[in-house]
Parts: sequence; structure tokens; C-alpha cells
Amino acid sequence: MMDPDHELFVAIVDEGGLAAAGRRLHISPAMMSKRLARLEDRLGARLVHRTTRRLALTPSGERLHADLRGILAELDEAERRVSGASAVVSGPLRITAPTSFARMHIAPYLHRFVEAHPRVDLHIDLSDDFADLIATRADLAIRITADPGPGMIAQRLAPNRRILCAAPAYLERMGEPRAIPDLKSHRLLAADGQMPWRLVGPKGPVSIEGRSHIRTNSSEVVRELTLSGAGIALRSLWDISDALANGQVRQILPDHEGSSDVALYAVQLAQPNPPLSIRAFVDFLVGLYRPTPPWERSAIALTERSL
Repeated sequence: MMDPDHELFVAIVDEGGLAAAGRRLHISPAMMSKRLARLEDRLGARLVHRTTRRLALTPSGERLHADLRGILAELDEAERRVSGASAVVSGPLRITAPTSFARMHIAPYLHRFVEAHPRVDLHIDLSDDFADLIATRADLAIRITADPGPGMIAQRLAPNRRILCAAPAYLERMGEPRAIPDLKSHRLLAADGQMPWRLVGPKGPVSIEGRSHIRTNSSEVVRELTLSGAGIALRSLWDISDALANGQVRQILPDHEGSSDVALYAVQLAQPNPPLSIRAFVDFLVGLYRPTPPWERSAIALTERSL
């Protein structure tokens, strides 16, 4: 059995604070604080930075938490081996994912995961920031990137094809570009930080410099601007495939697309014996997106209809 104060510390980190962990363990916040201070005194190290806004682990706290999570997983596995019980996926699982992608391609299917693993306490955080797994106390991050991050365990889930597109109304009003240089005379749309566009064409990489016609920090706003006919955007197929299929937007300059280095990844911290719930969720996503993700299938069907 693990030291009760160690279990208390793991609960504080998993729940994100003393009050939430106290509710889970049925312990008052005052007693939680007293026992955490007792553990820190015993170890001779500060484990948690206490602020009014959020809980943050010290480097010592991060190391202890990673070690304790591994120990808990090993204890759980040892009990299953002794009892002969099959592995049961259970416990808290915190996922962080990009807002639009999660809304469109994770949330509609979550009931399947919950029904298959009813003992998992699932928590989904949505953010377009590059979430720090330690700071956000996340077990798993879904990232759309060319670089999942140093020191991480990353599994590639799907490609992320990005195409240039515009609404028919915009193309009728402003004309359709026939070559990359034509883009200089068009209204380009991108969220802050998304330009320059790095494309790959028949002659190799191409960089499109410019400034968004309308400035915004929201990729979802860029999508709506594109659908409304405000300009040309570089959009991921997962985001725009339905609009392509129903004619709300058209692909332009189809011989140029975003770099294929960018892909969809499931990212986790390296740790011994990670919780079974992490592996189960990654397997769940693999089942959704492989061998061909749904947004790629709809694009393939559209191409076949146009031939």
C-alpha cells in the first residue's frame, strides 16, 4: 500500500487543487493543506507553488508526481496479476486538444469511449495553445504540428493536408488565381501567427508572405470568413472537407498544398508504466482515423465525382 500522504499528493495534482482533491478524498481543505505541508517537511522539499489563481508544481513536485504515477500503475498491475483479473481501464484521464478539431472530430465519438470504459473519469480541455502537459496536468495532448515536442512520446494519428480554398462568391467577384504570384493581388485570410504560408508545389517549397485581410486570433473566425466570401485561406481538410463537398468553398491552385510535415499526433510525457487509460484513448483515436481519416475519405469521394 502506498503512503497515504503520497496518494493525497497525487490526488492534488490530478484534480488541480486542494479543494477539488479534498472533495474526491472527503477531506477538508484545511486538513489537505496540513497534510501536504507535513509531506513537504518530511521530504525537505517544496512540492507545490501555492498561488491564488492556480496550482503549479515545483521541479521536485514534478519528479515526485511522475514517480508516484508510475508506482501506482505498477501496484495496480501487480494486483491484477495476483488476482488473475483482466486489465481494467480506470481512473482519471485528462485530455487537452485543439478547440475546432476536438469539437468536430473527437466530441461526436466520445460516447463510444465512455461506454467501452465506464470506469475512466474523463476530462477534456480545449485550447488552441500548445498546452504544457505538466502545467495543465494533462495525461495526453492532441497536437497538430510538425514537431510534437522534445522528450515526448508521440504517436502519429493522421496526416494533415492543407489546401488553398475560397468561396465561389469570392472567386466570381475577384477572379480565380491561376498561379502562385496571382495571390499577391488577392485578399488572404489567416489567424495571427499562421503566415507566412509554407506550401509545396511541383517545383518544391514555396513561401507565401502577406498580411491577413482581416486580423484575428481565431482560426474558427478565419473559417467563417472564408465561407462568407471574404478571401482565400489555407485550411486543413479536417476543417473544410464538408464545405468542399457541399460546394461552399472550392480548392484553388490544387498543385500546391501545405507542407506534409504537419500531422496529427497524440502526445504524452515519457513515464514508466503509463496508465492503461492513456493507451486505451490513443487506441480509440487510431480506430477513428486509420487507415484513412473521415475528412480524407470525403475529399477522395469528391475528387472521384469530379473525374
